[in-house]
Order: sequence, then structure tokens, then C-alpha cells
Amino acid sequence: MKEVRIHPTAIVESGVVIGPGSSVWDNVHVRHSTVIGDECIIGEKTYIAYGVSIGSRVKINAMVYICNAVTIEDGVMISAGTIFTNDRFPRATTPDLKQLRGSDPDEHTLPTLVKEGATIGAGCTVGNDLTIGRFAMVGMGALVTRSVPDFHLAIGSPARSVGVVCRCGQLIHRFSGDQAASLALRCECGLGYQINGEEVSELCAPGMELKVSA
Repeated sequence: MKEVRIHPTAIVESGVVIGPGSSVWDNVHVRHSTVIGDECIIGEKTYIAYGVSIGSRVKINAMVYICNAVTIEDGVMISAGTIFTNDRFPRATTPDLKQLRGSDPDEHTLPTLVKEGATIGAGCTVGNDLTIGRFAMVGMGALVTRSVPDFHLAIGSPARSVGVVCRCGQLIHRFSGDQAASLALRCECGLGYQINGEEVSELCAPGMELKVSA
């Protein structure tokens, strides 16, 4: 079994589960009850709150902030400086300013799901009560305030879908003003996709027979 590597300066609290082959680098802080899958990389100075679920073969770069109620599936890339949030209307105190609000999850704590294969670019801020779809790609510096569908490329502040990306990461289609058309496309890598408006489905995933003509 592959060993788990934890840098001497990292803080890993009790109750954390880390899968074989994963690496936790310098000055990382992983809070209690978090689960990290196999062969993950947690980059330096990253903070992962309690109760976070991270799949296998996930790359988290340096100085990433992952709060409670975030779930990250297998094969996700989270680039440096990304910040997740989980409260739409955060306040430090009660309305009379006389008492600090607690930090435990409550009815205001909203989830975020990052599905398998997705990429979040450097310096992004990700809102809550939303999903980033399978193999979607969020461009650097984006402000994500609503869900991103599977295989979409989303950029900007606020982030908006501008095209379709392949599993390999290549941009294979740019959206235009009229998204009603249906078309089948093949990436340079050989994988195929059916695009109906803004809905994207795979015609040829790894291990499937290609159904799109050259």
C-alpha cells in the first residue's frame, strides 16, 4: 500500500481520514472529520475545514480555502488561491452586536458540489448552493455565483458559460447567440460529444466506441 506523506509543518486534526498515496504539504491545516481519498495532493498553506469530503486523485494547489459543506469528487483540479464560501448572508455577531455568532453549521450553511473531473482555475471565488458539473472548467479569476453544467467552460465575474470543453481540457465548441441547434463534435483526442443547446452528453467516453464521423 502506498504511504501517506504529511509534511512536518502540516496540522492534521483527529478524525481525519487520508487515503494511501496522498500528500499533504507544508503549512496545510486539515480540520477534524474531513475525508481525503487516495493519491491526492494538498498544496502548501491550504486550509480544509471540518467535515469536507474529497475524492481520489484530486489536486489542490497552494493557498486554497475549502469551507464546511463542500464536496469534491474524484479527479478534480483546484488551482492556487481558490476560495469556497458557504454562507449567503454572513455576519460576525447577533443583530444587537453583543454576541459572536457561532461557527458551527446551521440553516444558513449551504453546500457546494464539485463533480468528477472538473477544473477550477487560479484565484476563483466559488459561491454556495451550487454545483460545478462533470469535467467543467472554470477560468482563472472567475466569480462563480450559479451552477456550471457538465463540460461547460465558464469565465468572468460573475462566471458565465462560453463554450464546451472535452475531458482532456480542450475547448471544442464556443456558444453563440442561438443555442437551439443540435450538433455532434469530436475532439482532437478522439472523444465525441452531442450538444443540444447548452446540454452536453458524451458520445464517446473512454472505453466506448466512437459514434461521430471524422
